[in-house]
Formats: sequence, C-alpha cells, structure tokens
Amino acid sequence: MPKPLRKAILPVAGLGTRFLPATKAVPKEMLTVVDRPVVQHVVDEARAAGIEHIVFVTGRNKAVIEDHFDRQFELEKTLSDRGKTKELEQLDRDTPKAGTTSFTRQQLPLGLGHAVWCARDLIDDEPFALLLPDMLHLPKNGGKGCLAEMVEVYNRTGGNVISVYEVPEDQTNQYGIVGTAPTHGGVNEIVQMVEKPALGTAPTNLAISGRYILQPTIFDLLARQDRGAGGEIQLTDSMLKLMERERFFSVTFDGPVYDCGSKIGFLMANVAYALSRPDIAPEFRAALGEMLQGGNVD
Repeated sequence: MPKPLRKAILPVAGLGTRFLPATKAVPKEMLTVVDRPVVQHVVDEARAAGIEHIVFVTGRNKAVIEDHFDRQFELEKTLSDRGKTKELEQLDRDTPKAGTTSFTRQQLPLGLGHAVWCARDLIDDEPFALLLPDMLHLPKNGGKGCLAEMVEVYNRTGGNVISVYEVPEDQTNQYGIVGTAPTHGGVNEIVQMVEKPALGTAPTNLAISGRYILQPTIFDLLARQDRGAGGEIQLTDSMLKLMERERFFSVTFDGPVYDCGSKIGFLMANVAYALSRPDIAPEFRAALGEMLQGGNVD
C-alpha cells in the first residue's frame, strides 16, 4: 500500500494581472464564483478527498486569504445575536479546524516549481496533492470531485498521479500535454509529457488540468532545477526527470474544467456553478433565458 495522502499544497502567490483592476487590492483567488471565493471551491475539493492539512504558498498582499480561513468572532457574534443559525453553521463548516492549515511565503515570482519547493519543510517526507486554485473542476451530477477520483487511483497504483482532460486539437499548444499507455490494472500510465507543444506535434489532446499527486522526491529535483521558460523554475521540467525513475499515472476527469485565470473561463464557471445549485438554478436559468432571448445581450 502507498503512503496515505494527508497533505496538499495550494500555490496562491500569483499577481492576477489578467484581472486588473479587480485584483489590485483583492487577490484573484478571492474573486467569487457565485457566493464562494475560487480558492474556497478548491479547498472544498481537497477536504472532500480526505486531505487533512493544507499548505498555502502565499505572497505579498495575500493576507486576506489567511483571514478568510480564520474565525471572525465579531461576525459570528453578530450572526448569533441576530439568530442567523444557518449562516453560522455554514461558516463553521467552511472554516478549517485549528492546526489544519499552514501559510508560507514565496518571496519572489519564480514559477510553480519554486512555489511547490517553498512548501518542502511543511510537507516533509510525505506524498502530497497539488491543486492549482485557478482551475475549477465541476463534478457531473453530484459525482466525486477530481482529487477524490485521483486518490482512488493513487491508492491502487502508488507513484505519481496527474489529472487530465480533453482539449480541442487546435488548442494543444496552450497546455501541458501528456501521452499515455494503458496498464494491466486499467489505469493509463503517462509515458510522455510536453509543455505547450507546437501545433500538430502533441502526442494526444489530453491536457494537465491543475491537479497532481506527487511524491516528496520531487523536492530534491526542484532544489537543483535550472530556470526554464520565462526564467522560472518549471514544475514540468522536474516531473520529466522524476519520470525517469518513478511511474506517473493519469486520471481523466469526468466533468467540465474551468480556467478561472481567464475572463471567459471565470464567467463560464459562474454560470455553470450557479446552474448546479438547486437553491438558485431555477430562477437563474429563467433569468438567463430571458436575457438571451430578450435582446438584452448582443
């Protein structure tokens, strides 16, 4: 049996320049999809998969993320005084228990690989999940979350597990793409990994979707990794080196994936998550239909 997966890393140090001026004072991870910050959706996914401890890799001007996952006694007292029991219960469910979150700084913007390396002492010698908070994975029809699907595979295979999803062939040059081969256990093993391949050269149309389960041996590789594209320490470069001595497996997520780092992806996520909510979906669907049919949008 592989070591149990207990910890996860969430890199939240990015500047969010594609959403300026909204992100001038508000971290991009705190922009809301319906009524929950993007980062809260990702934390929900991690906790639903059994993650016990989440390490946030932050940067300057990100203190509001730490505040969001802390208790706010003034707010709780006000809600209690006003008899807002439902809201109090929701806050309690969403707030991590004491000692289950850690925050560490990435002082310089040196890429995803560097952000992961910054969490090395908090992860120690354990396998860990890595969840990119820009990427939201919406399960179909109340199904399992992406990381929960990956944990099921990891418990069978051990090693390293990466979630992938299908993208249009003419967009493969925008993503990290993997090539796979079936194994005897019915799980696909990753045999190729290419970062943003030139059009027409991608081994498949399976793109990495921002969810990983990695072994702690990656930290030694990241510590020695030369800077790659953009002058940053690229996680993909170290994963390619790790593939030479450890196995990687893929999980194809059965549901839509929304890149909330782009404006269109963020807007689509808001629509999709609203339509998945029984409490607001009927009214929202009707209002959306009226808008689309009534000539209020071009």
